[in-house]
Amino acid sequence: MKRFLRKSDYSRQVKKLTVKTIMQRSLIKEGDKVLIAVSGGKDSSVLAWALSQIRSELKINYELAGLHISTDFCACCKRAELCSKLLEWGIPFTDLFVPVIGRLKEGEKMNCYWCSTQRRTELLKYAVEKGYNKIALGHHLDDIVETFFMNICSKGELLAMPVLLKYRKYPVTLIRPLALLEEKQIIACAAENKILKNACTCPYGQNSNRREMKSKISDFIGFDSGDTKRRILKALSEGKIDYLADC
Repeated sequence: MKRFLRKSDYSRQVKKLTVKTIMQRSLIKEGDKVLIAVSGGKDSSVLAWALSQIRSELKINYELAGLHISTDFCACCKRAELCSKLLEWGIPFTDLFVPVIGRLKEGEKMNCYWCSTQRRTELLKYAVEKGYNKIALGHHLDDIVETFFMNICSKGELLAMPVLLKYRKYPVTLIRPLALLEEKQIIACAAENKILKNACTCPYGQNSNRREMKSKISDFIGFDSGDTKRRILKALSEGKIDYLADC
């Protein structure tokens, strides 16, 4: 029999799985300065909320700050509400404008890859300048699994989103503390904590190939498939490379 969660269970579930991810992967350590990339969307907002709420469970002293990158193509972010929420959670907030479209060369078109590259560059620069050694991103389990299959089908490459990525050129590490959480769990938590009504959605992301892959994965492993997705994540983390086809 399927168990339905009470509303109060959603927040506990998000905190529990966030703590589990951080502890299993050693994502946050004593004295870390963590910069949260807050887009204004539900995922990064729930990430900020969770990291502010789990200090007692982690028993680790760490510093949090939020950086929002404004662009010249999307004005849907409710920055005042976002800033208010972050301050309510004890997280200092900074807004940084980046002319993503303005940086395009003549003849080039706006796309998700270009935008993410520009924003990631500015995140790294800001983190290094301000002394943050960790950057926390709001990617969740569905993002990781979808990216894995998109890279296989589109590029023929076994690539996904690492839960922890240490840069070689920068003294900064990327972490994804929501890696064990499904998108539907994040949505439920965001609604429960009055985050969802203030969240924005990127106009370019709505029509991306990711939506098509999301549908294919749902057909393949089913909608209620959190355990299967977590096993895929486990395989990505512990895969035996020697046993892959060497063609």
